[in-house]
Amino acid sequence: MHGEHLPLPAVERLLAAELGADPLATAGDRSEVVVASAGVGAVVGAPVPPQMAALVEGVGVSVDGFAARQLTEAILRESDLVLALTKAHRSKIVALHPGVVRRTFTLRELARLASGVDPADLPAGTTADRLRALIPLAAAQRGLQAGATADDDVVDPWGRSDEVFAQSFDELRPAVATIARVVRS
Repeated sequence: MHGEHLPLPAVERLLAAELGADPLATAGDRSEVVVASAGVGAVVGAPVPPQMAALVEGVGVSVDGFAARQLTEAILRESDLVLALTKAHRSKIVALHPGVVRRTFTLRELARLASGVDPADLPAGTTADRLRALIPLAAAQRGLQAGATADDDVVDPWGRSDEVFAQSFDELRPAVATIARVVRS
């Protein structure tokens, strides 16, 4: 997941919790889901902003040990799925490494497209197998749902009020839940 000043740590931790990701798994372990975030304009080493940390921990998910990373082309090459939180950041990601265009979505876009995929169309197997299979099926929905992109961005709460942090959290949490539901069904 990649963005700039956005609530990426929240998405990282919530998605990992929802998908049952092993925090010790590495990108080389294809049997496990690995969820990690990096930003296109990250403040490297920064923790989760306190306002977002409170919201994430309020639903029982830990933010301990989080440190922001800068997005690199190498990270993109290793990623099966790349999630941005705004369409503008998705564009920056694709410009950095055009080879990720078909596997890069905004979080809310993937949730919207995934909701059009029948979970029965995903293979039996691990959560990682099912998530990898979802990617092309969701991408195929793009042409069928053209024009439905107005709500694909998550509001950026950086430097704003606690209420905007809550709004951002309220936008990303259902999207994470939808993706997890489809993959784990």
